[in-house]
Amino acid sequence: MLDFITWTADPAIFSIGPREIRWYGLAFAIGFWIGYMIVDRMWKNEKLPPAWIDSLLIYTVLGTVIGARLGHCLFYDPGYYLANPIEIFKVWEGGLASHGGTLGIVIAIYFYSKRVSHKSMLWTFDKLVVPTGLVAAMIRLGNLMNHEIYGHPTYLPWGFRFIENLHAWKRGAEPIFTVPSHPTQLYEAISYLITFVLCMWLYFKKDAWKKEGLIFGVFMICVFGSRFFIEFLKNNQEEFEAGMILNMGQLLSIPFVLAGCYFVWRALNNGKSKIKS
Repeated sequence: MLDFITWTADPAIFSIGPREIRWYGLAFAIGFWIGYMIVDRMWKNEKLPPAWIDSLLIYTVLGTVIGARLGHCLFYDPGYYLANPIEIFKVWEGGLASHGGTLGIVIAIYFYSKRVSHKSMLWTFDKLVVPTGLVAAMIRLGNLMNHEIYGHPTYLPWGFRFIENLHAWKRGAEPIFTVPSHPTQLYEAISYLITFVLCMWLYFKKDAWKKEGLIFGVFMICVFGSRFFIEFLKNNQEEFEAGMILNMGQLLSIPFVLAGCYFVWRALNNGKSKIKS
């Protein structure tokens, strides 16, 4: 008989009254903190104005959270959220979409480039994406702690049995476990960590930041390319995806992969991107 991993982690670290402090939020915060330190090292490496990095942090955090929340609401369940707009603001109840977060960052960096650095957007993205793979990996570990976004059933020995009735279990009910399933949160976390290491190597060892758009393009290909293939193993997030050949996550990943290929091609051909602030 095969041994599977029975996952009984509590999503909450501790509670303050009715409000829970969750591993997901802690992972998100740690990722941003480490990311800030890495970008600070880049700033010192290139001898850039220190004030720029504080502004970059503010723009990035706002773009990520607002974009990821709106992306979840509008990409995956627009009918419900448009009918109940107040629910959009309840970020603490979960529901963040990485594609929406990416679009939010793009918009945020447009304004950052225009108002703060007066550099091209690609100049900023080549720095920003280096720690982003680590942040994305931390978020997926938060999803693992939340018993969410797992994959199809599997008989592989590393299959996870997640708690299906999580809210009832936290109120004292006996846990109802899923069948052993692909821990796709870990698959994505590992692929994002590999992307993080690759981008760090490109920036600090190969000086790839001197070829504008190269690191950004590699990041886009790796992150959204891996996301595209891992989606084949994941359960659909919404009911409307049931009859689709490619789910929403895959359809949203394709343009990002194509954009990444374009930026890598431009950088290697010494082309100068037209994306400016």
